[in-house]
Amino acid sequence: QVQLVESGGGLVQAGGSLRLSCAASGRTFSMSAMGWFCQAPGKESEFVAGISGSGSSTLYADSVKGRFTISRDNAKNTVSLQMDSLKSEDTAVYSCAARMGSYYPTRVRNNYIYWGQGTQVTVSS
Repeated sequence: QVQLVESGGGLVQAGGSLRLSCAASGRTFSMSAMGWFCQAPGKESEFVAGISGSGSSTLYADSVKGRFTISRDNAKNTVSLQMDSLKSEDTAVYSCAARMGSYYPTRVRNNYIYWGQGTQVTVSS
């Protein structure tokens, strides 16, 4: 069983930055790919970014490339999402997810087994 707890969401002006963190329990954290997804009101959940077990491989949605950076610290069992140059369209609930038993991230939501409760990010224009 893995538990994921996100933090770091909030309200920020367009052009600003936020850093989301996800704390994970479980001994197999370093072997599991992690991902961040977002869901805006009335919209489907969307892939944002993913990272491999070691952190050496990352994957991004086109909409966030060059603005967001995913990273992980396996010693602390945490994965982070640094969000820069935020836009109003980034407003959503952001959730981290663990792809247990798989080393590499994917863009497919159903490939991730464990999910956090989500944290709200609101970008004002």
